Amino acid sequence: MTGFPRLIPVADRAILVEFATVLDDAAHAAVLGLDRALQADPAPGQRELIPAYVSLLIGFDPLVTDHAAVRAHAERLLARPADPAPQAALRQVQVCYDGDLAPDLPEVAARTGLTPEQVIAAHLSGDYRVYMYGFAPGYAYLGGVPPAIRLDRKPSPLRDIPAGSVIIAGPQCIVTTLTMPTGWWIIGRSPTPILDAGAARPFLFDVGDRVQFRRIDRAAWQAAHG
Repeated sequence: MTGFPRLIPVADRAILVEFATVLDDAAHAAVLGLDRALQADPAPGQRELIPAYVSLLIGFDPLVTDHAAVRAHAERLLARPADPAPQAALRQVQVCYDGDLAPDLPEVAARTGLTPEQVIAAHLSGDYRVYMYGFAPGYAYLGGVPPAIRLDRKPSPLRDIPAGSVIIAGPQCIVTTLTMPTGWWIIGRSPTPILDAGAARPFLFDVGDRVQFRRIDRAAWQAAHG
């Protein structure tokens, strides 16, 4: 897109590098490419990198460096030919679509003109990728919900939605990690641990990973919960 990438100062300790204003696979690939480049060759005073759909936030220590130095470093990396992207890891996530574990499945079916089994088949067929983390610990935003089952968010959220709920809205899907409200459509429940705060690697996914959902029955879901 014309005028991109854009490097925008954020407060006194970050620069936001934007590659587009709407979700775009090429822009997200550029985000991941710059993220890899900065991990291999950090900017002066670099403290954190936060990749999102079409942007990368570069956080730095303002006592060590400033916007101009970090911007110059990022521009040098952007001018280099991009290294080939590594093979994306494939993560499998179990999901049960039965009864009270999927309270919105009948309405999703009615709104899309499909049967519940067709909604499930569509969800399982999606090509999901982890685009970003946000909103809550371990909340990985997955793109790739098939067009046939894309719905806008509900007019108002519901409280106390259990952790492990598989929720969709538009082209996105999340497996929740905490009990909290959501206005997304709840179509299943997963026993797969996405967040383990006490582990050396607390999140199951890395940004850029592919995700495949695998259907399990109620007995398997109950067995996974002990």
